[in-house]
Amino acid sequence: MRVWDRVVRGFHWVLVLSFATAWLTRHSSEDIHHWAGYAAAALVALRLVWGFLGTPYARFSQFVRGPATVLGYLSAMLSGREARYIGHNPAGGAMVVALLGVMSATALTGWLMTTDAYFGVP
Repeated sequence: MRVWDRVVRGFHWVLVLSFATAWLTRHSSEDIHHWAGYAAAALVALRLVWGFLGTPYARFSQFVRGPATVLGYLSAMLSGREARYIGHNPAGGAMVVALLGVMSATALTGWLMTTDAYFGVP
């Protein structure tokens, strides 16, 4: 059974590729590093849009849960009695939110390093 559509699958692997490219070029090729960061930022923006307009399992409403639900799931997991989910479980949904947040912050602070106003780079 395929749960995630092509947009989500493609997003995952192209984000991995853009992050790896940015990391590997952090000291060697500034242009490639910048473009990899822009690609990662664009991918996160695409995923945010797709999280509201995409197919049922791609939507945030399907897998993003509140903190109490996530903690309850983690507690049940420790005792081996966690519920099964198609798609992301509550802990996986929290991880998706964390990944999107950290990638957004990384792209934003990377871009800010190129501005005079925030980091003084000429």
